[in-house]
Amino acid sequence: MTLPFPPFDPNGQSTERPRRFARIPLRLLLPNMVTLLALCSGLTAVRMAIEHRMELALAAIVFAALLDGVDGRLARALKGTSRFGAELDSLADFVNFGCAPALILYLWGLDEAGSLGWIGALIFAICAALRLARFNVMLDDPNRPAFTADFFTGIPAPAGAITVLLPVYLELLGIPHVTLSAPMALIYCLAIGVLMISKVPAWSGKTLGKRVRRDMVLPLFVLFAVFAGLLASYPWLVLSVCSVLYLAMLPLSALRYRRLMAEHVAGLSPQ
Repeated sequence: MTLPFPPFDPNGQSTERPRRFARIPLRLLLPNMVTLLALCSGLTAVRMAIEHRMELALAAIVFAALLDGVDGRLARALKGTSRFGAELDSLADFVNFGCAPALILYLWGLDEAGSLGWIGALIFAICAALRLARFNVMLDDPNRPAFTADFFTGIPAPAGAITVLLPVYLELLGIPHVTLSAPMALIYCLAIGVLMISKVPAWSGKTLGKRVRRDMVLPLFVLFAVFAGLLASYPWLVLSVCSVLYLAMLPLSALRYRRLMAEHVAGLSPQ
């Protein structure tokens, strides 16, 4: 017979055995620590923007994006994936790549457009939340063709956060901030938000580089060192070029997706 309450001891001593907390392997905690570090970086970017230190704010967003690319791969490498980690990663992505870039843009110049500037920042943040929610739902779809793993539906939140800050990069490169800067930045911000929630297939590159040929290892290291040096020496120019190139590659990605889908449908049709 199961009692609704534990037995009462008149001497004041509990008859329940103390619970023993199970020890969690460190490999399960490391990816979550990286995610929390990225979250701290995104929140620090907001503080830097409030203090009008835009260079540090942008650097914090880029650092958060780099960490976002590391935590998932680290979890898979250490076999430390968990439902908790996935939910934490989604919440951190919304703050880092939805709220933080919207606030940075608003504090940079969207406030000059009045209430419309704030509405544009809100719409971008909402689009980031909707894009992340759709991504989590699509992970559970078992009927997706195998080739779709190479594509995102809509541009991912980190890419949206990096590209939406292009107006700030251009100003730091020396382009003057004029009267039309705020309206043009508002239109650009809304366009990036629409791309995030759209069905435009964006190449993910997740399956690229899982295996590297031995003769390509050293050249890959050199290319990475060159890119890191350019990013450290000319950060705003590199980020501007990367943003423009990424947006220019979207039509090519869409054409590639359509071709693969046509081949997949042709393979399913009866001969």
